[in-house]
Amino acid sequence: MTLGRLWSDKRYRAVITQILVVAGMFMLLAFLATNAVQNLEALGKTFGFEFLQAPAGYDINQTLIPYDSRDTHFRAGVVGLLNTGLIAVTGCIFATILGFILGVLRLSSNWLINRIVYCYIEFTRNVPVLVQILLWHAVIVHTLPAVRQAVSPAEGVFLTNRGFYVPQPIFEDGFSLVVVAFLAAVAGVIVFSRWAKKHQEATGQIYPVFSIGVAAIVGLPLLAFFVAGMPVSLEMPELTGFNFQGGMVLRPEFIALWFALSIYTAAFIAEIVRAGIQAVSHGQTEAAFALGIKPNWTMRLIIIPQALRVIVPPLTSQYLNLTKNSSLAIAIGYMDIVATFGGITLNQTGKEMEVMIIVLSIYLVISLLISAFMNWYNRRIALVER
Repeated sequence: MTLGRLWSDKRYRAVITQILVVAGMFMLLAFLATNAVQNLEALGKTFGFEFLQAPAGYDINQTLIPYDSRDTHFRAGVVGLLNTGLIAVTGCIFATILGFILGVLRLSSNWLINRIVYCYIEFTRNVPVLVQILLWHAVIVHTLPAVRQAVSPAEGVFLTNRGFYVPQPIFEDGFSLVVVAFLAAVAGVIVFSRWAKKHQEATGQIYPVFSIGVAAIVGLPLLAFFVAGMPVSLEMPELTGFNFQGGMVLRPEFIALWFALSIYTAAFIAEIVRAGIQAVSHGQTEAAFALGIKPNWTMRLIIIPQALRVIVPPLTSQYLNLTKNSSLAIAIGYMDIVATFGGITLNQTGKEMEVMIIVLSIYLVISLLISAFMNWYNRRIALVER
């Protein structure tokens, strides 16, 4: 078969076009890579990742794993990546909870609550997130007292302009029993919720799945905690000299970044939730009330499950935005992957190309993982045709 005949067949033409496009993309990437390597050689630089094993030579003020300045640039990058992940995970959780609450309150029949939430959403969404980050950091640093005049709202908790000092739990022998009890409770709740759903569809009888689930997840690990002899002790922070020793510290940079990103993203999530609820036909609510279903059950069992199919796709974008906005942490000195690896490591090693490739690849992988998880969840809650 000649090339002309293949091209005239639309099936083969589509395949040939895709092959040519992919080949062109690879050729373009090869040209860019070759050009970059040649330009680096002209400047007297080499392309490689050997610098990852060299000592970093700088400190990081907040770490989730042990680290000091004698560790490698690779470990410094891991510390920065973990700090980025900490902001992304905690920010998404808090923003989701706050956004859902505000989204429901935005539809409240109470005029005062409705207007307050409306003003909050409009103000927060229209102020740049960087300005909010700088604002909250300034509030914490300039409002809270110095270490020697620390505010103590509870025993072992101290609020200062250097950070929030709280007791650090020390897990002793036997705590594994509590972990096993927690995992068993979670597995039991999942099995029970599925059984209760099938039982409700078959008989119409509703079980208090939420109440039973909370009781199991809290009660069973608590029981195991006492059976194991309370295998947790607290290391309390104590003022020694000019600073606190012991305990755990939450830096002002982390608190400001987490809070600013969370309330900023929550304003967008609130509008998404409001739109999702309004997308559900009001006849669903009227039918539920006609059957005598309580308003809170109507919202939880009828409205929200249907609204989620509208909420989840744009919610994914907000999670991605929050994760990428965390790179603004460099403005207040929070040591995330951009500030550590993409900032100090880049300046010390002069490996601009290699460092930027790694940083961009990390954000790409994180974004793809978030998208994959949310797409899986979206498919799971989608309507199943019978």
